[in-house]
Amino acid sequence: MQGSARALRIPFRRHGDTLSPALRSPVAVLFSPLTVRTAAMRNRLWVAPMCQYSAQEGMPGEWHHVHLAQFASGGAGLVMAEATAVSPEGRISPQDTGIWDDAQRDAWAPIAAAIRVRGAEAGIQLAHAGRKASTWSPFSGHRGSVPMEEGGWETLAPSGIAYDGFAAPREMNHDDIDAVVRDFAAASRRAVQAGFGVLEVHAAHGYLLHQFLSPLSNLRSDEYGGPLSGRARLLLRVVEAVRDEAPDAALFVRFSASDWADGGWDVEDTVQVATWAAQRGADLFDISSGGLVEHQSITLGPGYQVPFARRVRDAGLPVSAVGLIDTGTHAEQVLVDGDADAVMSGREWLRDPHFALRAAGELGVSDAPWPPQYARARRR
Repeated sequence: MQGSARALRIPFRRHGDTLSPALRSPVAVLFSPLTVRTAAMRNRLWVAPMCQYSAQEGMPGEWHHVHLAQFASGGAGLVMAEATAVSPEGRISPQDTGIWDDAQRDAWAPIAAAIRVRGAEAGIQLAHAGRKASTWSPFSGHRGSVPMEEGGWETLAPSGIAYDGFAAPREMNHDDIDAVVRDFAAASRRAVQAGFGVLEVHAAHGYLLHQFLSPLSNLRSDEYGGPLSGRARLLLRVVEAVRDEAPDAALFVRFSASDWADGGWDVEDTVQVATWAAQRGADLFDISSGGLVEHQSITLGPGYQVPFARRVRDAGLPVSAVGLIDTGTHAEQVLVDGDADAVMSGREWLRDPHFALRAAGELGVSDAPWPPQYARARRR
């Protein structure tokens, strides 16, 4: 069934705190290095982008500096900064970070430097929220769209279809589409200037590029709608523009591999479009799912999105897996099983900013990336 994950569902496997002797090794796959283009990651346990809703006028600040640098001190191989808007109207909320001007670039630079000096690679997710923009932050106590008189703005989308409970967007014309491509290109240039070695194009979770990809949100009849090749056209233009602007940076694309809704985008669509994106310069695909429609029906469990990553990897494409992977043993098993090339985690890093150091202990890794300042706390 298109848009479902039924063909990929497997029993969820909760990996505990022990591994078979063959997997308890000082050379765990999770702690082996991985180089993507010019980005050298010291290990394969990475920090997923997580919105903090703590910026003013798109400017990252002290919160973002401490928040992101702590994960590098905690042993992460890659620290990915949150969904960062390529234009003011691309923000999810008025409190989102941005990189649409040089002042924001300059504010990001010391944050990227702090990540890298602690031994991790610095990445940033470039994003446009489309019809899910101009919404209240989760800390506001409100839900839905921010009214114009309270600081909201007109949202854009491939078609004039609102996300449930949000204001209706304006259908984009060709000038709007061309502007989005230019905005992603300019944002990628600034990101490289700020010191980020990994750029991730956000085409997941119901935001603008995902809205173009899915037949549930894209009802256009021009060259940006209709068949898969039309619905993928904007994303592929963005990938080409980012690659042209940042030829040496590692370029990731985050996909929602399923809308978890009948008639929606599915994993086979993801495989095809990821293949096209790789031909245009994308290096690795960050495989998540969901977020496009309110009526999605998701079955949650440890590693519930890993089968999607495996399907894309089986097509010969490098991938990272994400989704309720919260122990080192589980992350190692994902890699040992060949499901992914790296593992992204989010909430577990919030619970434990030293997740990688803990994971190394679980796996018996002898050369974990402990900062010398913390070495006395290491369990022997």
